[in-house]
Amino acid sequence: MVLNWIWVAFFLIAFVVALLHLIFAGDASIFESIINSTFDSAKTGFEISLGLTGVLSLWLGIMKIGEKGGVVDVFAKMLSPVFSRLFPSLPKNDPAYGSIFMNIAANMLGLDNAATPMGLKAMERMQELNKEKDTASDAMIMFLVLNTSGLTIIPVSVMVYRAQLGAAQPADVFLPILLATFFSTMVGLIATCLIQKIKFDKVLFAFFGGLSLLVALIIWGFSSLPAVKIGSLSTSIANIILVLVIVGFMVAGIIKKVNVYEAFVEGAKEGFTTAVRIIPYLVAILVGIGVFRASGAMDFIVDGVAWCVEKCGINSDFVAALPTALMKPLSGSGARGLMIDAMTTYGADSFAGRMACLFQGSTDTTFYILAVYFGSVGIKKTKYAVQCGLLADFAGILAAIAMGYIFFG
Repeated sequence: MVLNWIWVAFFLIAFVVALLHLIFAGDASIFESIINSTFDSAKTGFEISLGLTGVLSLWLGIMKIGEKGGVVDVFAKMLSPVFSRLFPSLPKNDPAYGSIFMNIAANMLGLDNAATPMGLKAMERMQELNKEKDTASDAMIMFLVLNTSGLTIIPVSVMVYRAQLGAAQPADVFLPILLATFFSTMVGLIATCLIQKIKFDKVLFAFFGGLSLLVALIIWGFSSLPAVKIGSLSTSIANIILVLVIVGFMVAGIIKKVNVYEAFVEGAKEGFTTAVRIIPYLVAILVGIGVFRASGAMDFIVDGVAWCVEKCGINSDFVAALPTALMKPLSGSGARGLMIDAMTTYGADSFAGRMACLFQGSTDTTFYILAVYFGSVGIKKTKYAVQCGLLADFAGILAAIAMGYIFFG
C-alpha cells in the first residue's frame, strides 16, 4: 500500500510542479519532457530486465549447482544460529539461509550482478513458506532491509568510476563508504528487529559485535596500505572470491555426482522466467521516477534543502552532491549518472565529487529492490518494508555527510 501511494505521488507531484513551470515560467515544453521521460524510462526498464536475463540465468544456474551439490545446505547450517533469530518464521536449516548468505556476501563485495539472482532465489523460497501470498512476510521484510541498507565492504564500482574520471587516489573514499554503509545497515536492521519484536539474546549481541569487529579490522587492515594499492587489491579480492564460488560449487557438484551441466541449465531456465516476470514492476517504478525527475521536482527539493541548511548556519558544501543521495533510493543507474555528473562538474577530487561517491556507496536502491524482489514473487502489500528501508537510507545519508566532513572537510 505504501509503495502504491509513493508511486502515485511521483505523478501527482510531477504534474503540480510542471503546472507551476507552465504558469509562472511559461515553459510549455516541460510536459513534453515528462512524456518523453515516460517512454525513455519504460525502454530503460525493459532493457534492464533484458540485461538481467543473462546474469540471472548464469547465477541461478550456478546456484542450482550449489543447491544440488549440498553447498547451500552447508551455509544454511552454518548460519542457522543467527538467521534463525533474525528470520524466526523460517524453518531451521532452511535452504533459504544459504541463498540469503550468498546474496549478502555478494553485496558486501560490491558484486551487484551476482547478488540479485541469489536474492531472488531466497525470495522464491520465502514465498513458498508465506501463508499470505500477496503480503510480505516478516522474513521477506528483514531480508529486503538487509539489501536496501546496502552494506558494502569493497565499493569496487565507485572506485572504478573515480579512476576513470582522473581521481588522484580513487580509493580514498573506501573507508568513509565502509563506515557510512555500516551505520545504514545497523539502523535498518535494529529498526526491523524492534518492529518484529525480535529479542536480542547473546547470539545476536555476539553477531552485531562480531560484525562491528570485522568492520574495524577491515578498516585497520586497509588503512595501513598505501591508497594507490587499496583499489587494485579490493578489486582482485572480489574477483578471486567470485571465481572461487563458481569453482567451489562445481567441485561440490562433482563430488555429489551431480550432472553439473544439466543442473546449470535447469537453474538458468528459472533465471529467464524470473527476468520476464519482473518487467512490469520495474517499468512501473522507473517511469514514476523518470516523471518526477523530468518535472523538476527533484531540483526543487535540492534547492529547498540547500536554503534550509544555509538558514540553519550549517556548511552546505555537501548539497551540490545531494541529488545523488536523493536519487539512490529510487534508481541505481540514475544515482550513478548523478555521481558521475558531480565528479565531471566539480572534479573527482573535489568535496562535492567525493561526497557524491559517498552517497552512492552508503545505501542501496530501495525502490528498485522492492520492485524487483517483491515483484518477482507477486507481493503487493509491502507493509513496513518501505519505511524501514528509507530509515536505513536516511541513516546512511547522514553518516555519509558526517564521514565526508571528517575525512575530506
